[in-house]
Amino acid sequence: MKIQTGNWSKRARPIKLNLTPRDKELDTSQNLSPLLAGRKAVFENHRILRYLRIAESSLTHQTARIEVLRGIQFLRPLSKLGGVAVVFLLAACAPVPEQANFPQIALKQVSFDDLRGFSDDHLVWAAPALAHSCRKINTGQAQSRWAKLRHSLPARAADWRAACAAFVQHPPGDETALRQWITGYFVPYAVTSNGTRDGVFTGYFEATLNGSYHQSDRYRYPLYPVPDDLVKTPQIGRIVDGRLVPYFDRQAIDAGAVTTAPLLWSDDPVDVFFLHIQGSGRVNLPDGQTTRVGWAASNGRAFRGIGRILIDGGYLPPEQAAMHQVRHWLRTHPDKARTLMQGNKRFIFFREIAGDGPLGALSVPLTPGRSLAVDPAFIPLGAPLWLETTFPATAARAHEPLRRLMVAQDTGTAITGPLRGDFYWGSGEDALTIAGGMKQRGRYFLLLPKKQ
Repeated sequence: MKIQTGNWSKRARPIKLNLTPRDKELDTSQNLSPLLAGRKAVFENHRILRYLRIAESSLTHQTARIEVLRGIQFLRPLSKLGGVAVVFLLAACAPVPEQANFPQIALKQVSFDDLRGFSDDHLVWAAPALAHSCRKINTGQAQSRWAKLRHSLPARAADWRAACAAFVQHPPGDETALRQWITGYFVPYAVTSNGTRDGVFTGYFEATLNGSYHQSDRYRYPLYPVPDDLVKTPQIGRIVDGRLVPYFDRQAIDAGAVTTAPLLWSDDPVDVFFLHIQGSGRVNLPDGQTTRVGWAASNGRAFRGIGRILIDGGYLPPEQAAMHQVRHWLRTHPDKARTLMQGNKRFIFFREIAGDGPLGALSVPLTPGRSLAVDPAFIPLGAPLWLETTFPATAARAHEPLRRLMVAQDTGTAITGPLRGDFYWGSGEDALTIAGGMKQRGRYFLLLPKKQ
């Protein structure tokens, strides 16, 4: 990689880099892995902070690249730094040493006979999720998101397209044809990270709440769109006296710090809070109509689980801190609930969603019981997976094997690492109860298309 510094003068000159297509895709990414986020060089020149992030190309190719943040340039000359700045920048282009604690992923090819319960699953129930993924793959929209992957895949874009072209030809609802398509076009790979196969699988659901477009004595709790003063560079904040500062936290927003008009108003602050955790939901309107809202942005603050807040505060024992139990406690302790909920400083802003939903990170409707949220740094969005775990204690089939075909179609702030998944259970009280009690050990297999 070449850095063209030129001759610094009184006029600002940007750093010019020879960027590969992958660099340009990384440049637009808002979600950095812990390794990327941890390796940044910060230059301060008077009032302007300039961030240079080091991006590794993959786990097998450790060549570092400087990723240029959009719109960030050197606004003043670096003459006082002289050659030191150039030396520092060149040093940043050196190979990044592998971090011992950074998770690695290994894929081992296996056969469908190694997938426990595969012959018993109703694969056709996953067909809607597969159809949504193939639509994104056929248009190239899924592949554009695979730039975040930290490892190479033994499959080409053409292989994915060939598999999806065959998928649309099979008769809808035909279990036998779908099974033949999966076994004929895909190869299962056991996913291992740092020598282990087992990971953690939690659950989530689509929240449901009552709301109105108009504020009233009943509907008093706002759902905000993205505020006018929220800035993403990609660091999230707001501009104060020409400087980027952290955006308001939950307590400040509850106190009225956001002046942008709300999208909707709800009648239950606890339902609003859980909508923030889930990221999407249905809003039942006074006229009997329903609208959907989905995640649009956050305030950039760190997330802290309300269950952990109640446990640490001595309000609930760990064995009674499932999601539905936490919600009940907050509703029955309104004098304490507001302050405790403000212990989670992260705040979510929403947008209305037209049509089917909720929409996952792949921008397709999620399929209850078949869509899985994953870490896109390790699992390609849109890919099918075979999941082997157990039903949570809050389900009717408590502790029984939960083995089925899933599709990676969503992501989440807390879903990080190669062996981490979040199971989408749908909407309603039953989904809340099951999802809220799920924290199971398990494993999955990544299904990749055969080379055509």
